[in-house]
Amino acid sequence: MGKVQAEYIWLGGGKELRCKTKTLDEVPASVEDLPVWNYDGSSTGQAPGEDSEVLLKPCAIFNDPFRGAPHILVMCSCHLPDPDAPKGLGAPIPTNTRSAAEEIFTKIKETEPWFGIEQEYTLFEADGTTPFGWPKGGMPGPQGPYYCSVGAENAFGRPIVEAHYSACIFAGVTIAGINGEVMPGQWEYQIGPCTGIDSGDHVWMSRYILLRVCEQFGVIVSWDPKPIPGDWNGAGCHTNFSTKAMREKGGYDKIIEALERLGAPGKQEEHIAAYDASGGEDNKRRLTGLHETAGIEKFTYGVANRGCSARIPRMTEKEKKGYFEDRRPASNMDPYIVTSKICETCVLPDFAQVDSP
Repeated sequence: MGKVQAEYIWLGGGKELRCKTKTLDEVPASVEDLPVWNYDGSSTGQAPGEDSEVLLKPCAIFNDPFRGAPHILVMCSCHLPDPDAPKGLGAPIPTNTRSAAEEIFTKIKETEPWFGIEQEYTLFEADGTTPFGWPKGGMPGPQGPYYCSVGAENAFGRPIVEAHYSACIFAGVTIAGINGEVMPGQWEYQIGPCTGIDSGDHVWMSRYILLRVCEQFGVIVSWDPKPIPGDWNGAGCHTNFSTKAMREKGGYDKIIEALERLGAPGKQEEHIAAYDASGGEDNKRRLTGLHETAGIEKFTYGVANRGCSARIPRMTEKEKKGYFEDRRPASNMDPYIVTSKICETCVLPDFAQVDSP
């Protein structure tokens, strides 16, 4: 049998995606069969030069859409070395948010938390300053015709979007759909439904694949929540959430209970700090109460209201079961942090008595 190329992928010190390739003798039967690897953490801002080794723990396997079968993509978490620990894997390094999220999901596994994440992003020309399709040094026509648009005059970058969509499907990423967004050059794809920790793995892998596709087109992808100031929509990562109880008959009461927990004193500030890449600073530019957002200061929820912090779909209200959408997460959010934070607030309190002595 021929060799297998395994692309190990991880998050660097600034939550940027990093990767390198390892040659294997055969296709691994499971993620447990993949070897632990290492990298120079001093070159990614994650370790000092005098003790630079960081270990890569394989966590999830995807098909490689760029090299084709039998090659694979491997989502990894980052750990300190520990010669006395199994496989030499020590504690998670500070930028490893997956391990903490997995702890929460393990505790609430029986609730079967589902996530559907709407990843918005903006394409830029290679100069890094001109949104894709915009006139250099100028502005396109105002917002209105670009959302879910067709035609070369309105839809900028569709070949890139379609290539990404197909690559995600080949990889085994749970991608649910795509659409053009309100600002020209801005697009969205949806990841889910995924259960628990799988949501973060699939979102990060989808981002990696998009970056690789954009490499081939010579285009830059921006995750900035407000890439262009002024009367233009920002970019979010709306997070749809439900548990098994919410999806079953009578689940509407559990949805309202979760939303009330999100609105409890101090929770708005706590979640805003977790919902972008800068502790809430990026969302200050996006969550203004304009452009289909709620204000950043106060948590609100409503039925079919895209001006609220969280939206209850009409069908959920009608059927008295289903899910809700948290509209606050920014496009550059860490899905491990956001999904586990929602569960920490909305679900984990139900397990407090179980955890107490």
